[in-house]
Parts: sequence; structure tokens; C-alpha cells
Amino acid sequence: MYKAVVFDLDGTLTDTITTIAYYGNNALKAYGYPEIDVNMYKIFVGDGTRILVKRMMEYVGEDSPEIYEKVFKMYCEEYDKDTMYLTTVYDGMQELLKELKARGMKLGVVSNKPHFTMIDVLKNFFGEDMFDGFYGVREGVPVKPDPVSLLQILDDFGVKPTECIYVGDTKTDMMTGKNAGAYTVGVLWGFRDRAELEEHKADAIVEKPCEILGILE
Repeated sequence: MYKAVVFDLDGTLTDTITTIAYYGNNALKAYGYPEIDVNMYKIFVGDGTRILVKRMMEYVGEDSPEIYEKVFKMYCEEYDKDTMYLTTVYDGMQELLKELKARGMKLGVVSNKPHFTMIDVLKNFFGEDMFDGFYGVREGVPVKPDPVSLLQILDDFGVKPTECIYVGDTKTDMMTGKNAGAYTVGVLWGFRDRAELEEHKADAIVEKPCEILGILE
């Protein structure tokens, strides 16, 4: 019997790809580089901000560590000034979360987004009481697919990994859930496709948030 549902954030709870592309391209333009098509950012994201910016710089053909640090710093600073800009919640997600809450599920978020930014997004879109726990990227803690943050949140909940559903949209999420021993659900409304989720052994793949309720029954 499942007792907790833990979600990824970007591409799972919230559609942030336009936001990420906006701040990424602004940082690139500030240092004389061309903008990158928003669809490329769907490939760049998923492994944390440092890897995102690394992939951006590789794409525009720049390998200078000094320039990388400047673009990374500007991206983070500008993003944190307005974390809500262009971001939306996926259709049906609010309803899903309320129903899971009504069924007594512990709700959590484990993301490779910086912890401060993640807290801001969750509070503004979902309020302060929707989630029982959440972890973004923290200094000294490995990012996903290392399962340490997912295991920590389950320990906080007093829930075993086998009693948890972990929901995400990328191979990183499927690997995270598998590494923790949780049941993995891949979503098709996010940034990656079915083939990637199947290749990384998602236990279930859903097209709409409400389909997650069926897994509990």
C-alpha cells in the first residue's frame, strides 16, 4: 500500500521550460552569444543548474571556465529575482494534489532546482501547506539521480521506499526512483518523451495527472 507520492518539479508539477529558456538566453545574450531555441532547453534540463549552463555553453561552442561562471552567475541571479515569470502549473495538477491529500497521502517534492528557488515556486503556486516536505539542490548533497534526497524525505515521512510513488518526466527521475527503491511513474506532459521513460524502466507512464490516482487503487 502506498503512503507517499513524491514529485519532481520542473516538467512534472510546473511548466518552466519557457522560464528557463528566457533566463538562459538573456544570460547568453549579455555575453555576446546567440539565443538557443526553447526546445533545446528540454534536452538541457534535468540534472541541475550547473549542468544546464554547461550544456548551453557547449551548444554555443564556448569552453572557457571564466565565461561559464559569469553566465551561470547571471542566470541564477536573474532567475531568483522573479521565479514565477512565464511559469505555469500543469492542467489537472492542483486537482490531483488535493485528492491525494484527501486520501491521506504524504506529499513531497525532490528537485534538481536550487532549494531556495524551489521553495519560492512551491509557496506561490501551491501554498505553504500542500507539501509535507521538499528538497532542492543543497550544498554538499548530491543531485539526482543520487537517491539521497528522496530517501531523506521518506525517512522524514516515516515511509519505506516500497511505499512511495516517485513521479517525474525524465530519465534522471526514473533513475532516482529506481535507485531509492520506489515505484516510478513517468509523465508525458513534461520535457521528454515516452521512449526515454520506457528505456529507463518507468514502472508506469501516464498522459494526465488524474491517471496517477488509478495506480493507488
